Amino acid sequence: MSIPNEALQRLVQEIEIQAIQAQQQISTVKSQIALKQREIRMLQLTSSEVSTLPADTPVYEGVGKMFVFNPIPDVEKRLTTETSELKADVENLGKKLLYLETTHKNSREHIDQIFKSGGKA
Repeated sequence: MSIPNEALQRLVQEIEIQAIQAQQQISTVKSQIALKQREIRMLQLTSSEVSTLPADTPVYEGVGKMFVFNPIPDVEKRLTTETSELKADVENLGKKLLYLETTHKNSREHIDQIFKSGGKA
């Protein structure tokens, strides 16, 4: 039993659209991961610089167009919190990337399978 050409064409078109969308989302997620990893690296560098300062050193953080004094322990705590949040974000984005790559691969396999079977169900 073969599938009518119109139905087969629609099916292939829908799968192709799904594969294209997955590919676009993959590139978006990869850039988000790279951005967050860069932010993590900046926070780690800042943390290592702050940790080398003497305990009584005044530390100022930029807030808008001004600088506000913050004690070193508060700065280190904020840096640690932000780093852990970013690492969790990267982990979640990694899971999303794996899902999207699997979706893309499956879409391509389905298209190949349709063409190999010659449109027969």
